[in-house]
Amino acid sequence: MSAAGESGNRAQQMREKAQKLTEAAERATDPQERQKLQEQARGLQEQIEQQGQPGESRSKGTGGGRNQ
Repeated sequence: MSAAGESGNRAQQMREKAQKLTEAAERATDPQERQKLQEQARGLQEQIEQQGQPGESRSKGTGGGRNQ
């Protein structure tokens, strides 16, 4: 498989995982668990966006650009 194909496959897997996390968050009854799942889904979505737009820096002003 080519590097582009592997990259596309990985992105698809990440999108599916983000979707599952979002759905789990919608079903969660515990507010803390819901927030945790939503944050995980958001983090995956940000990674997907960064990978899908090479050479473009983060355009969202969420956080100070510092990894924890």
